[in-house]
Amino acid sequence: MLQTLARHIPEAGPTLHFKNPFELLIAVILSAQCTDIRVNQTTARLFTKYKTPADFASLSQEHLAREIRGCGLHRNKSLHIIKTCRLLEEKYGGQVPEDPAVLQSLPGVGRKTANVVLNVAFGKPTFPVDTHIFRVARRLGLSSSSTPLRVEKDLTRLIPPAERGVWHHRLISFGRSTCSARNPKCHECTVNRYCRHSKKKVHHPDKEN
Repeated sequence: MLQTLARHIPEAGPTLHFKNPFELLIAVILSAQCTDIRVNQTTARLFTKYKTPADFASLSQEHLAREIRGCGLHRNKSLHIIKTCRLLEEKYGGQVPEDPAVLQSLPGVGRKTANVVLNVAFGKPTFPVDTHIFRVARRLGLSSSSTPLRVEKDLTRLIPPAERGVWHHRLISFGRSTCSARNPKCHECTVNRYCRHSKKKVHHPDKEN
C-alpha cells in the first residue's frame, strides 16, 4: 500500500510559505483551523512588515489581531504569537529552539506544531499528525489508535526516520486531494482496496429520487 501511494504521489512538500524556522513557526500557529492558502495570503503581507521575534513582540495584541484577522481565531493567535515572540527574545536570543520540550512550552505551540517545525525546519525525524493524517492513517489501517499521539507512535514505527518528512506531506496531500473528510473520492483512489472506509456500504436515501 505504501509503495502504491509513493508511486501515486512521488514528491510532496510543505505548502506553507516561509524563509526560515521563525516564519514557519508563525505560519503553523496561524494555520490552526485555517487553510494554508489563507495563511500564505496573510503571511505574504505580514512578513514584509515584521521579520523577527522582536518585531512581533513590540506589537499590541489589538494591532496584530487586525493583521491576521483573515486566519480566524485571530484574538487568541495574536496573543500567543506575541507571548511566544517575547519568550524567544528574552530566553533564546531571538532564535527558534530545536528542543521539542522547549518548543511545546511556548504559547500556542502544541505537539503537532512543534513536530512540524522540528521536521520541516530542522530535519528532525518527527511525524506530525494533523487531522488529514489522523483520518487517512485510520482509514487505511496504518493505525487503529484513537488519539493523535498514538497514531503518531504507530506511524513512527512504520515509517523509517529518513522518510518521515516526505510521508508526512504525502499523507496530507492524499488527504486533501483524494481522501477528504467529506465525500472522499473512493472511486479514484489507488489504494481503496486497503481502505476500511471504502468497504462500508453507506445508505443515502436522498440520492434515490
